[in-house]
Amino acid sequence: MDYENKEEGYYNNTREEMLAFLPKKVKTVLDVGCADGSFAETIKNKSNAEVWGIEFMPDEAEKAVSKIDKVFVGPCENHIENLPDNYFDVIYFNDVLEHLVDPYNVLSKIKSKLSKNGVVISSIPNMRYHSALKNLVINKNWEYMDHGIMDKTHLRFFTKKSIRSMFVNADYEIITHKGINATKSIKPWIYNIFFLYTALDIRYLQYATVAKLKS
Repeated sequence: MDYENKEEGYYNNTREEMLAFLPKKVKTVLDVGCADGSFAETIKNKSNAEVWGIEFMPDEAEKAVSKIDKVFVGPCENHIENLPDNYFDVIYFNDVLEHLVDPYNVLSKIKSKLSKNGVVISSIPNMRYHSALKNLVINKNWEYMDHGIMDKTHLRFFTKKSIRSMFVNADYEIITHKGINATKSIKPWIYNIFFLYTALDIRYLQYATVAKLKS
């Protein structure tokens, strides 16, 4: 997979919009796909929590080591068993699950690492985003790109509905499930004239989900 040739800024995005979902009081946080640790470091500074990370790219993981408390290097699937049980108040997956061969299994296995009231927070690209949908339906084109929804390193593709199903089927209870990074384009509103405004999900680049263990 071509992770080494990503555009500038790919590995040091602080994802301010995802900080909004961080609970007010957390003691332990795991950032899966922590890249160079920029986002995880922001969490640490904001909450004074103990923050761990898992990062696939060794060079980026090395940068993260100086920013957060502990970093595992390599595929996240290889490290789940090494994580302490019932430990993390928050586990973040910021645009990570779509890169995994089996995100469904990862979500199921990592449940045991959550504390009693812990949550998983994810950001996942929306395959029904207006430009991606137009390219597929109107242009009849399924072409991989260097970045974005059709990133060539994406192995799975999701919609608002399928993201919800993935969490529910893994026995999570969804607390929040909402679109983020809405487009400023008026095109989705125009398209929705024909759908009687029942397809407003096409406005959102990603969907953010907060889920807890089913009680």
